[in-house]
Amino acid sequence: MNGADTAWIIVATALVLFMTLPGLALFYGGLVRARNVLSVFMQCFGIACLMSILWLAFGYSIAFGDGNLYWGGLDKMFLNGVTEDSLFGTIPEILFFAFQMTFAIITPALIVGAYVERIGFGFVMVFSGLWMLIVYAPVAHWIWGGGLLAGGEGALFANGVNDFAGGIVVHQTAAIAALVIAVFLGPRASKNKPPHNPGMVMIGAGMLWVGWFGFNGGSELAANGGAAMAITVTHISAATASLTWALYEKIKYGKASLVGIVTGTIAGLASITPASGSIGPIEALIIGAIAGVLCQEMCGLIKNKLKIDDTLDVFAVHGVGGIFGIVMLAVFGHAAWSAQLGGLLVVGIWTTVMTTVLVLIVKAFMPLRVSLEDETNGLDLSSHGERAYDITS
Repeated sequence: MNGADTAWIIVATALVLFMTLPGLALFYGGLVRARNVLSVFMQCFGIACLMSILWLAFGYSIAFGDGNLYWGGLDKMFLNGVTEDSLFGTIPEILFFAFQMTFAIITPALIVGAYVERIGFGFVMVFSGLWMLIVYAPVAHWIWGGGLLAGGEGALFANGVNDFAGGIVVHQTAAIAALVIAVFLGPRASKNKPPHNPGMVMIGAGMLWVGWFGFNGGSELAANGGAAMAITVTHISAATASLTWALYEKIKYGKASLVGIVTGTIAGLASITPASGSIGPIEALIIGAIAGVLCQEMCGLIKNKLKIDDTLDVFAVHGVGGIFGIVMLAVFGHAAWSAQLGGLLVVGIWTTVMTTVLVLIVKAFMPLRVSLEDETNGLDLSSHGERAYDITS
């Protein structure tokens, strides 16, 4: 065990949890109408709690157990055989479990942005739990756990997919699931209302930016120059994408908005995620510069051309950003084209099919969408019996 590595991953674990609670909750919460902000908080918080238990019970074993190329098996259920003296590389395995748990929390939480303001809370919880175990955990095994897409003997690609911190494992899977659920749900009854609290959106985005240092820098699993470079390129990409998003918005609409510039931040962060372990500062500038424009264009394509109410642009920002980062690794020569594109294809098909199956199964037992009356009154009151703001004072 290395003390410096261990100390850094303890910090990184806290940073990645900070991304969901409260970063993502505030970012998404500020974007919805005032009558739905608590429902977003509740969904993010509930998912964080449930994923933690399921990761302990089955998820970690499926993702990182010593099974086969397809899944890790169940030998490490409830951390069977893992003690405080067990090691994963130079850090305690229990710490690696906790670090990866925070990834298993934020990935289904990202999907929340697609279905806010119109979905049943029970459906969110049941679907998210099943999805993490059936979609996320196996994909994590394929790429990070020595499985089907990791390279080596028996793998689909000899070189393996290069996905340092989750362009495919986190962002592509969550974004495809978001798109599938948005299609099943249909559009909101009223979808032309502006974000109720842009300041809250900025605060949440700032927390995500800080937390992302743990997300990408921690994925090095060591306190070394690689972690430092990952943090640096992450910051550069985020800063650049923020500016290009704002500039492009100014050119198109005559004004650059606060919500726009911080959405650009997230686009830059998502895009650099898979590449942050391989690239340098100049490449990060290029990725961020393109991401700010590319993801903004995709927002319009999804909503206006395809008419899919992916409410908070999960696919356009996280999905397109993560996929773009995966492709840029091949462009810059840090990965094989066959592995990168093949990984995107395999995981894309798996995620689409299994997400569709899970939605059909879960909605057979519980309502997917709330009633029109509940949607009109807002989910805060109809689903949780609370209001975020005292509108009488």
